[in-house]
Amino acid sequence: MSEPGDGSAADAPTERTSLREIETGRWDGIAGVALALVGAGVVARQPGLVLVGAVGIGYAVHARIGEAREATVEIDRTVSDDAPAPGDEVVVTVRARNVGDASLPDLRLVDGVPPGLEVVDGPARAATALRPGATATFEYAVRASRGEHEWEPARAITRDAAGSRERTTELATPTRIACTPELSAGGDLPLRGLTTVYHGRVPTDIGGAGVEFHATREYRRGDPTKRIDWNRRARTGELATLELREERAATVVLLIDARESAYAASEPDADTAVEASVEAAGQAFSALLDGGDRVGIAALGPRDCWLSPGAGTAHAARGRETLGTDPALAPTPSEGRFYRALWLRRFRRRLPADAQVLFFTPLVDDEAASLARRIDAHGHLVTVLSPDVTAADTPGRRLVAFERRERLRELRSAGIRAVEWGGRSFPVAVARATGRWSR
Repeated sequence: MSEPGDGSAADAPTERTSLREIETGRWDGIAGVALALVGAGVVARQPGLVLVGAVGIGYAVHARIGEAREATVEIDRTVSDDAPAPGDEVVVTVRARNVGDASLPDLRLVDGVPPGLEVVDGPARAATALRPGATATFEYAVRASRGEHEWEPARAITRDAAGSRERTTELATPTRIACTPELSAGGDLPLRGLTTVYHGRVPTDIGGAGVEFHATREYRRGDPTKRIDWNRRARTGELATLELREERAATVVLLIDARESAYAASEPDADTAVEASVEAAGQAFSALLDGGDRVGIAALGPRDCWLSPGAGTAHAARGRETLGTDPALAPTPSEGRFYRALWLRRFRRRLPADAQVLFFTPLVDDEAASLARRIDAHGHLVTVLSPDVTAADTPGRRLVAFERRERLRELRSAGIRAVEWGGRSFPVAVARATGRWSR
């Protein structure tokens, strides 16, 4: 296990779990061939054939009585950096020591690399033989990606001397790394119901200090001179005070689609829509907090994720941790089942009455568009922000792209604002959309 900050090894015992022994089939058929040779040698009166057949029968008997030993191995895994930045290469060193009393003549080790990490240098496996007390070491490198990654148990495969039977032993020792990206501001963001250029601020029907004209009233002693209606004073000689439409901070929840279907990508090596959404949500989170708004985070998926709307430095740190390491937003999809009705009921209970929702989804199925309409119909203004991960290299993918464009069109027809981005950066797409909406 790695200690925080230095990647050094900790004295954590290895938990060994021996799985059942299986036959490899290496010597299948040898007994039949050997008996055939013996029979042919007897019929043909050829002692050589009888001798070869007898040797084969001996090998077959030897293969049947062999037994694969359990891997009496302790492993020690260390990482060069347990808190890397996204894209950094992390060197993993695995040391295996035979702590048993017998030799392991045929030992194969396969490390349990987390599914969210890519091995970029050296295989995460080794084949060796270990005498009692001997140690074998191998290294490989992985590329860090956003999230918290925990190694699965390594597998040690041992075989008997004949290679006819093998046993797998799981070797578990806790090792994890946490890769938390920095949040960067993303500029102006689209919120519904805006009447000013100060995006993220929600206008009210209350007169006070603001930026948009609301009404006039009689002058009261102590009113600021800059809010006196001097035009009216010049026309009528009466003093009046201008009241401006008061604004308050918006309450916004960033909802990220993390269902299995959202882990789509335009190419095998490209980022998934979930990765693009989390990156864009990070920019939105910073920009809204900087604008004085209250911001929360939620995930649409099998795993629960909820950060209540808040503000301030401590809340910014919680948001960074949620977007970086929450299991619900992991780089790989969850194996759990998603129950839409249960999720929607829980989400509505948590959502503040005045909250707006920025919904990050690739819109690759009808369920996402339907949920956007449902949330909007319940009185929460929704803006859909959709990364485009479709492609047009096959008829099937062209159909998926066409269906996605139709969903965007239907959402806009229903009065729900929608922004999509692909090759263009997220802030550029938002700036162009808000420019159209302000006309």
